[in-house]
Amino acid sequence: MIRTSFTETFGVRHPIVQGGMQWVGTAELVSAVANAGALGMLTALTQPTPEALSEEIRRTREMTDQPFGVNLTILPSIRPLPYDEYRHAIVDAGITVVETAGSNPEPHMPFFREHGVKVLHKCTSVRHALKAEAVGVDGVSIDGFECAGHPGEDDVPGLVLIPAATRVLKIPVIASGGIADAQGLVAALALGADGVNMGTRFMCTQESQVHDRVKQAIVAGDELGTELIFRPLRNTSRVASNEVSRKVVGILEQGGRFEDVQDLVSGARGRTVFTSGDLDAGIWTVGQSQGLIRDVPTVAELVDRMIGEAESLISRRLAGLLVST
Repeated sequence: MIRTSFTETFGVRHPIVQGGMQWVGTAELVSAVANAGALGMLTALTQPTPEALSEEIRRTREMTDQPFGVNLTILPSIRPLPYDEYRHAIVDAGITVVETAGSNPEPHMPFFREHGVKVLHKCTSVRHALKAEAVGVDGVSIDGFECAGHPGEDDVPGLVLIPAATRVLKIPVIASGGIADAQGLVAALALGADGVNMGTRFMCTQESQVHDRVKQAIVAGDELGTELIFRPLRNTSRVASNEVSRKVVGILEQGGRFEDVQDLVSGARGRTVFTSGDLDAGIWTVGQSQGLIRDVPTVAELVDRMIGEAESLISRRLAGLLVST
């Protein structure tokens, strides 16, 4: 067993988090992660209504009696979202762990504090992590530049960002971005993190409800197979390199506006990729860690392998490097 302040604070066996992923964080995957002893996250906004989220929580509980959380991403959207109703759905269902992301969690903290919910906040810089700590979150998940989705605008990779954050934060820190195996877990722990967050790696498991062609594309892909879209708009997002994402990059590099690519980047088109397996149907997020992924295991096989290999790396390989003088 690997015990850290994260496992103690959030009540899980292993220092591994399955991050909230739009269209991916559903009951089948989350329950499998929970049963494997890691922390799974349902994605609240994958569900079209707060009532649908309540039903997804119920479905998850039918498949596991282990702890799991809910990701609540707070981002600007074309249509206003009923965040207050989603918060109530989370609390009314008895969820005790929430992963916030996208913007400052402070407006949500009084409600979650009142109801005994622990908050893990995703951020992409030390300054944002310090702000999150100051407003009372229980832990932060810090995203290096390698991550899928939104890596921020500072372009700092995990090898620098993780120790920079752990040096100044007092709450548990989860390393995110570019991690897919035991080596990544051990490296993150060595850099001062208390655990790791994985998205792309968990997307490429048997319980993940995305189309098998997506999983096989990840297995066949490498670390160069992503695009950074929205860079000129300073809202960078790392997604799979395909016909659509390359077109978006080209339009924006030539001075285009968001309105010029809005249809191309719609969430409905992205979801079609995961349901149909048409890899060019829309944009879909994937991290540089796909270059480390070579199989599609069950979640239990993945977590057991990571923990077992990590324990071996720590107790044998690393300890074996020490010599008496």
